[in-house]
Amino acid sequence: MATPPQASPGYSRTITPQMDSLSSKPDQSAMSPAPPTISSGAPRFPPPISQQDQIPSPSIKLPTMLSPANGVKTGSSVPHMSTPPGPPVFASPVRPAAVPFRTSPATPQPVAFSSASSLPTSSPPYFSNGSVELQQQLPSAMEEPVPDGKSPCVLFSAHKVLKHKKQANVPSLGFGVLVSPGRDTSPGPQVIQRDPHRCHDCGAYSNLYSNILIGSGQWQCVICGNLNGSEGEYIALSKEELRNFPELSSPLVDFIQTGNKRPSFVPVTDSRTSAPVVLVIDECLDEQHLQYLQSSLHAFVDSLPPTTRIGIILYGRAVSVYDFSEESIASAEVIPGGASPTQEALKALIYGTGISLSPMHASKEVAHLIFSSLRPYKLNVPEASRDRCLGTAVEVALAIIQGPSADFSRGVVKRPGVNSRIIVCAGGPNTYGPGSVPHSYTHPNYPHKEKTAIKWMEHLGREAHQQNTVIDILCAGTCPVRVPVLQPLAKASGGAFVLHDDFGEAFGMNLQRASARAAGSHGLLEIRCSDDILVTQVVGPGEEAHIENHETFKNDLSLCIRMLSVEETQCFSISMENRHDIKSDFVFFQFAIQYSNVYQADITRVITLRLPTVDSVPEYLQCVEDEVAAVLIAKRTLLGAKSHSDAIDMRTTIDERVKDIALKFGSQVPKSKLRRFPKEISLLPEFLFHLRRGPLLGNIVGHEDERSVLRNLFLNASFDLSLRMVAPRCLMHREGGTFEELPAYDLVMQSDTAVVLDHGTDVFIWLGAELAADEGRSAAAVATCKTLAEELTELRFPAPRILAFKEGSSQARYFVSRLIPAHKDPPYEQEARFPQLRTLTTEQRTKLKSSFIHFDDPSICEWIRSLKVVPPEPI
Repeated sequence: MATPPQASPGYSRTITPQMDSLSSKPDQSAMSPAPPTISSGAPRFPPPISQQDQIPSPSIKLPTMLSPANGVKTGSSVPHMSTPPGPPVFASPVRPAAVPFRTSPATPQPVAFSSASSLPTSSPPYFSNGSVELQQQLPSAMEEPVPDGKSPCVLFSAHKVLKHKKQANVPSLGFGVLVSPGRDTSPGPQVIQRDPHRCHDCGAYSNLYSNILIGSGQWQCVICGNLNGSEGEYIALSKEELRNFPELSSPLVDFIQTGNKRPSFVPVTDSRTSAPVVLVIDECLDEQHLQYLQSSLHAFVDSLPPTTRIGIILYGRAVSVYDFSEESIASAEVIPGGASPTQEALKALIYGTGISLSPMHASKEVAHLIFSSLRPYKLNVPEASRDRCLGTAVEVALAIIQGPSADFSRGVVKRPGVNSRIIVCAGGPNTYGPGSVPHSYTHPNYPHKEKTAIKWMEHLGREAHQQNTVIDILCAGTCPVRVPVLQPLAKASGGAFVLHDDFGEAFGMNLQRASARAAGSHGLLEIRCSDDILVTQVVGPGEEAHIENHETFKNDLSLCIRMLSVEETQCFSISMENRHDIKSDFVFFQFAIQYSNVYQADITRVITLRLPTVDSVPEYLQCVEDEVAAVLIAKRTLLGAKSHSDAIDMRTTIDERVKDIALKFGSQVPKSKLRRFPKEISLLPEFLFHLRRGPLLGNIVGHEDERSVLRNLFLNASFDLSLRMVAPRCLMHREGGTFEELPAYDLVMQSDTAVVLDHGTDVFIWLGAELAADEGRSAAAVATCKTLAEELTELRFPAPRILAFKEGSSQARYFVSRLIPAHKDPPYEQEARFPQLRTLTTEQRTKLKSSFIHFDDPSICEWIRSLKVVPPEPI
């Protein structure tokens, strides 16, 4: 395993605004021991026993590849959504690194692989696979090297595992993994059109680490050590022949199930293009908001593929379902919004003469006509007090998506053939009809009504999930939308909840990206580890799966999670610990994701990895990935931040975590009782410092509703977006249109430069006063910075807002508050982070100092010292 680069005194990187990929070092930190838990807000639960029996059938290997949420790739696939696409790829050369400050996501380092070695049939079944002790070492069973492998879908907090339980289970650092079940991979995984071979005892899948008896085709499970048959499929003349089986040569494979399960399955170009998208639009908007919304809606319709079926519903005090059969006027069926729609009303709507869902190629002009006919709210009623029957509108949308397939008389709803999506465009709270809350917080019975509304919304979201429909709620404007009430609706259905300042550019972009987002359904994530490893907690967009397969797999101890949807934008944070001291040289991890993709094919993605074990703590710390550790710590910490007061408590836990890591893993400072934070993970305090003072836990975001939405988004977000939300990425504009990547410290605020700061859900462009005074240069710099910002966030969902402002303006505080204060540090510490400062004249230093907006916040060094810990080098 390669040793990470050693700390050096400075850091800079030159880039140009084109898509590129910068690698960095991911890391994660573990959590305190707990019973196996899944949290997306869901309660903890012990690892359930689960699995489905798969009957082997003749193998047919396909040259095609699958992407988890999107399915079989074809020559003309719709662009996949990703949160974000990874760090941007830049064309210009990179300057030599000075400060070891990494801000771009990284891929995991290669893990050592064992061979799929085989034994002749005449030999006793003795194997050495890290989980079963070898009783007799035979020459034919010895391992041969196999190529190193890695999976972009799985990021471990360290590339090795500590053997000793007491050292490994230190809760302040610990061990864990980030799993992105729906992440697209390049190159894609190998695809196999047959049932996988599974262990009859524990349900694990055969993989490249399995030892094979080539004479009989039997294979040994790396999880439980059981010997299994392969129906003769693995019988081979040599071990090299076995490499022709994708599952025995690659750590990541996709099995596609067609045949007897789906005999009529025919791959199509992209069934997303025919999936219904129903817009549920708030009609209680003032003129200014409505104008922005209309512009966004017109652009949205123009962006849809011609075969996409669209529905348009407006809601206020009543629900209006627009009819696409009228080509010259905007016509709608109106349903009262004060109560859930009756079966008679829904039957009249669905079986009537009107057309509620229509493909875009036949209805684009009608849709434009409908949007142009919208009128602003006329009554003299405050925004928060206007009647909005959002709950009823969503019920109606679900009904028209189901269409005639719904059997209303018996209350049975059949699943549609494709995934569906409802996008709610809301400008205020749900104050009328089912799931509503009173107009005012001062209502004497408000707490009870809010609690009732939350339960109703969650139930409606679960109904949508059962009907294979995702609900995204996009809110905008200045009126509070009562986030606690609406958020469960999106969350329970597997959708997203996003707040916007207005219905302008960012809202329009998210409207388009929400509809284009590929979503697999019926997802199930199974986690299997060597017996030495225990899963203690899972955080992510899922819930406990109640599946019992004792009759199929007698000793299936996998942790099973039911995913609400399967998308590229999602990630599960999994905390692990040692059950006992580990005696073997390797531990194994297998992640199996079962889901139906957008083509309605059943996919099983299997990822199998192994990590070596070590006794040495320094050797282990060298293998820790700071960025993955920081994201794992952040996700676990944010899980406990349910309110503003909780967030304050979580900042204290971060302080205690840093102190405990220094105590357990740091070195003693000579002639002092203090301990120095371990240099091997010197970047971790910086990420945690950003976390405790940033928008997730700090006070730089004004309203608690906004912070709540950000936290829920973060808990489910991919590694790339999560990392950016924790620690912003700072890029300074240079002459010639290039950018230099620098640490996100306030020392970047130099008056003759422009700076881009990417903080995940927000991107800020800061223009220095001296540069702003030169109109020509400043216009060119701002244009280049905006181009870069758009490239950085091209595929990100939700699309961030992009704000540009000048030095000294009131908006500049958005930018400054996200930078680490360093202006109060001694000059030698400043120059250690920014070697460029050494070339500044006294006059330039004075200008730089005057540009700072002084806050009372301590610098990172002051913060670490306040914890009675000596900062690591080079901090």
